[in-house]
Amino acid sequence: MDSVVYLTIAILAVLLLGHRALRALERAHIADWGGRWVNRIDGFNRLFCHYFHRLSADCLPLPESGPALVVANHVSGLDPLLLIAASRRPLRFIIAAEQYHRFGFHWLFRAAGCIPVDRRGRPERAFREALKALAAGEVVALFPHGTIHLDSEPPRPLKRGVARLAQLADCPVYPVRLEGIKGEGQVVLAAFRRGAPRLTSHAPINCHQLNDADCLRYISEYIEPHRH
Repeated sequence: MDSVVYLTIAILAVLLLGHRALRALERAHIADWGGRWVNRIDGFNRLFCHYFHRLSADCLPLPESGPALVVANHVSGLDPLLLIAASRRPLRFIIAAEQYHRFGFHWLFRAAGCIPVDRRGRPERAFREALKALAAGEVVALFPHGTIHLDSEPPRPLKRGVARLAQLADCPVYPVRLEGIKGEGQVVLAAFRRGAPRLTSHAPINCHQLNDADCLRYISEYIEPHRH
């Protein structure tokens, strides 16, 4: 009889703690992703980035509504989580198809509205999907280097797609510089290596009246290590 009582108390305690944890996640979330569980994940990510990773960043200076592009240097798999934690609006990331379909993460990438790009097949599909999202007033985020690129590596040209997207969608580009990440060069393990990441946001760039080269040059000045 005593064991039944203790088991009941233990179950109730777990349920109470679980309920309080969910409430904490709901209070922590800021961006509205359109679903309760995705919003809770948003709350968890913000707590994780600010308390475990000690993220130092102001909120990205995005408009309250309307299309926008967020671009940043890419040094680890933690980068998207940090950008999401610094945004008041959902960010639809353009990511490699092989990452989008990674076992155990596909459901999350799909729920977050990520846009997979097949770099070996038909990348124009991702371009059209990103353009469609911008036309709907959403915020699209991408890493214009196209892959993880460390500051210590030789310069890598930025992909021209970001300039084309900004011009066709007639939307501002918000450059962000990421620094201080412990797990540079790593994908999954970077999320568990505690550092002191910093996000530096810059004023938006209007690429609509610029050619591709000038648009990319302005972006590079903010996200490259020697020019920000």
